[in-house]
Amino acid sequence: MFRLRMVPEKTAISFMKFRIAAFALSSILALASAGLFFGVGLNRGIDFEGGILIEVATQGPADLAEMRDTLGGLGLGEVALQEFGAANDVLIRVERQPGEAEAQEAAIDTVKAALEPTNPGISYRRVEFVGPKVSGELVEAAVLAVLTAVVAMLFYIWLRFEWQFSLGAVAALVHDVILTIGFFAITRTEFNLASVAAILTIVGYSINDTVVVYDRVRENLRKFKQMPLGDLLDRSINDTLSRTVVTGVTTLLALGALFFFGGEVIRGFSAALIWGIVIGTYSSIFIAAPMLPALGLQRNQREDDAEEEAAETT
Repeated sequence: MFRLRMVPEKTAISFMKFRIAAFALSSILALASAGLFFGVGLNRGIDFEGGILIEVATQGPADLAEMRDTLGGLGLGEVALQEFGAANDVLIRVERQPGEAEAQEAAIDTVKAALEPTNPGISYRRVEFVGPKVSGELVEAAVLAVLTAVVAMLFYIWLRFEWQFSLGAVAALVHDVILTIGFFAITRTEFNLASVAAILTIVGYSINDTVVVYDRVRENLRKFKQMPLGDLLDRSINDTLSRTVVTGVTTLLALGALFFFGGEVIRGFSAALIWGIVIGTYSSIFIAAPMLPALGLQRNQREDDAEEEAAETT
């Protein structure tokens, strides 16, 4: 029976030879991402920017050009229309109006009154307003969630392995988060609460990949006590390469289905996850493990620990 193999059963790729090039590439991408974030900024959605979100369904295919002209002349500031899902589903975003809730409700009534004459039978599936206080609180909560996740990972890896592994894993996580932020900045994909969920998912996926590699490194440190550290890291990455690639490819297949067939609402979420899976796989191979020698992981230290552990068990 034919068995598909994405990676040969035994590989001997010298990943450590590419570590300098990988560090340089990652540094350039991280700096570019930070530059885009502070220079261009993110296309913040209504969750963080505040404003009005109206989801409507028309009787037939929506005429976006006509609706855009109609709403653009109402004096409500920036109005964005987006078709998603079926041809009669439209998402309307209106910038936050000066004033309190009454001003927002008045703007919603104005939009409805403008749409109904030219779109008989139009229905409103969702009407939301996010005020400046709520959006500010959401920004703080989002930043806190990401920082808490990274710090929790730091302690988890520290307790499970050693501090060099912990710093290596966190460096890979920060790398993944920064490059994902850069992805949102350069593609102008809307950054909303779903995007924060995508980043947290990427953090979880990336740390899982990294722990798999680190587990094999620790196992090989005890098994091959005379093997140079660089060779041992190469062997560990090669040992887990098939698992890493297969997991990444199968995850991408599922995300690809979500991206192409999941509709406009989750397309940005799916795109961020696809990017994050690629970056997370890359960082677990080229960042997390190759950083260990640079962080001072010594063979002797591990041997002593292994011997002490063996002495305690006998």
